Amino acid sequence: MSSSRTLVPGSITVAVFLGGIFLLSCSSKNTKLDQYYVQGQALYEKNCSNCHQKNGKGLGLVYPPLADNNYFTDHLDDSFCEMKYGKKGSILVNGKEYNKAMPGVPSLTELEIAEIATYITNSWGRENGIVDIQRVKQALDKCSAP
Repeated sequence: MSSSRTLVPGSITVAVFLGGIFLLSCSSKNTKLDQYYVQGQALYEKNCSNCHQKNGKGLGLVYPPLADNNYFTDHLDDSFCEMKYGKKGSILVNGKEYNKAMPGVPSLTELEIAEIATYITNSWGRENGIVDIQRVKQALDKCSAP
């Protein structure tokens, strides 16, 4: 888990070393959030970080940042569709225009999109809780593949 994310006060984390394998046990009210966050981070690094960078700061004026990003926050449901189907045309992020097409990842499932969104909305100083899979499903039902 990223160092920018902390477990909820009162949670107990124990790492046990057994024959070269670390086992992590979390007793937390937010186990589902923690699971989404960890899975989302792996999916983000695999599918998104090449353009948006591992630190979420984007790449100059070519690819917008996801950290400290008003577009992602203000257009979260649209972002689910963009993750799956891509985006063409310009967008305005933090007062700067970006006009590089974003390829979608059509193979992403609703759960994977919820996990990626949970990672993004809980990273880089944000703590917005879990992104519900039902919200992703409803948003994807309203958009369609290009």
